[in-house]
Amino acid sequence: MATTASTGNAAPALLSRERTIAKPGFNRWLVPPAALAIHLCIGMSYGLSVFWLPLAQAIGIEKPVTCPDMTMLDALFTTTCDWRVTDLLVIFTLGIVFLGLSAAVFGGWLERAGPRKAGVAAALCWGGGFIISSFGVMIHQLWVLWIGLGVIGGIGLGLGYISPVSTLIKWFPDRRGMATGMAIMGFGGGAMIGSPLAVLLMNGGDLASFGNWSLHLDGFRTATSVGVWQTFLTLGLIYLVFMLAGAFGYRVPPDGWAPEGWTPKATNKKMITSGNVDLAHAHRTPQFWLIWMVLCMNVSAGIGVLAMASPMLQEIFAGSLIGQPEIPFSALNEAQKIAIAAIAGGFVSLLSLFNSGGRFAWASASDFIGRKRTYFIFFALGMLLYGLAPTLAHMGSRALFVAAFCVILSMYGGGFATVPAYLADIFGTKYVGAIHGRLLTAWSTAGVVGPMVIGYIRDAQIAAGIPRALVYDRTMYILVGFLLVGLICNALVRPVHSRWLMSDPAADAGPSKVTPTGSFGIGLGGVSVGALLAWLAVGIPFAWGVWSTIVKAVALFS
Repeated sequence: MATTASTGNAAPALLSRERTIAKPGFNRWLVPPAALAIHLCIGMSYGLSVFWLPLAQAIGIEKPVTCPDMTMLDALFTTTCDWRVTDLLVIFTLGIVFLGLSAAVFGGWLERAGPRKAGVAAALCWGGGFIISSFGVMIHQLWVLWIGLGVIGGIGLGLGYISPVSTLIKWFPDRRGMATGMAIMGFGGGAMIGSPLAVLLMNGGDLASFGNWSLHLDGFRTATSVGVWQTFLTLGLIYLVFMLAGAFGYRVPPDGWAPEGWTPKATNKKMITSGNVDLAHAHRTPQFWLIWMVLCMNVSAGIGVLAMASPMLQEIFAGSLIGQPEIPFSALNEAQKIAIAAIAGGFVSLLSLFNSGGRFAWASASDFIGRKRTYFIFFALGMLLYGLAPTLAHMGSRALFVAAFCVILSMYGGGFATVPAYLADIFGTKYVGAIHGRLLTAWSTAGVVGPMVIGYIRDAQIAAGIPRALVYDRTMYILVGFLLVGLICNALVRPVHSRWLMSDPAADAGPSKVTPTGSFGIGLGGVSVGALLAWLAVGIPFAWGVWSTIVKAVALFS
């Protein structure tokens, strides 16, 4: 009988998957807030644009120190010229590209290592990316920012994004869509918290106010600093702490676990497989590449709108945003442009709110109407709304125009949150985290294709002399084409052929080797003190972000 550690009974390592296996009495509702803690942090990737203009005058402080003949290579190493916004935008592009690449490369490792180890790695990369970039701003070296937030931060994005997917699907077999929607909702809402917080840290302002009482925060901006490197450092430390807390909150269910009192409903749904497809074979099936195209087309259309949302609203509605509809964009003075830019910022924030809420709402709805039908709604309704957008703009109907794009962005976010459950239906739950990681290369592709196509068409229209209020008409119709391709690909998705399904090793080994199944003392979970505190820890910052967004968005309709 083994009695010592030397015989192999040593306690598993702190970050090992074995250490995270839930014990009897565990509440599964502790897992979603752990996932949200990570996703709300990495969701700041959508809010990095608040740093571009301050960074573009990091040397000049009040206005940029420009060097007209500076090449991109010069920009990487200059210490005497301010960076251009186009050079800084590469940080976001690198982040999205490395998100997809890291998710694809490390997806299989995550299934073996467990979500805790992946979450810790994500925290070190994302928080560390901000800290490294703060040093890059201090010494004014753009290549450090590209590596810090672009490459290292992008790897953190990929690991953090996929870390909870497989775990949540296994914890909530009764509500796959809702479970992934809860976590991925955080990625869409992270910018609602991070963006206003970053602005407060840089410029100062009231953190909260109630009547005559307010909590004021002095910003890092001074006469000699725009306050970005200090903000990067502060955010990096905050994200590191919150993401580590989320990572150590992860638990995985015992093998064979099912919620106490829950039995799978007998189903004749053809789109839900009764087995599992091996990770090595998933990408060889046509279903993988059809769903890859479904995600790519949905994201290409939505991310293009996100990239151009602020200038689009300003150029289409121009003076009408400030009660002077007779003034076109080209005739606005500097003060008027600043005023409508602030209103357009409210539009971007409102889109972020619907991007976040749509992730939970649409993914939850897919549990009842099915994943394939959900994507049919995304594409059919999206085509209608994109097609109507130019007409609404020409009518001057700002409220309907904004409402249409809010619905569009809810479906953009919903596409991200629904696709893990779609993959679980088609390929089974065993390797869904790793398969999802490989599928996210579609996001990397869309992150480049969508904004580039839309930006190029806009610039070409302006160069051709088309009025700015009309330059987005053709763009909207091209996005309809993107969605049509996605709709066709979704229609072609069929159940995987039985030859791709893995054999049941337990059944092959005989009755004595069958893995026991049951609740293992872990039920459906419910309200407890621990769960309530965990939800408050992520709910309070999220509620603050929602409130900040609503306050900004009011100007759109006032």
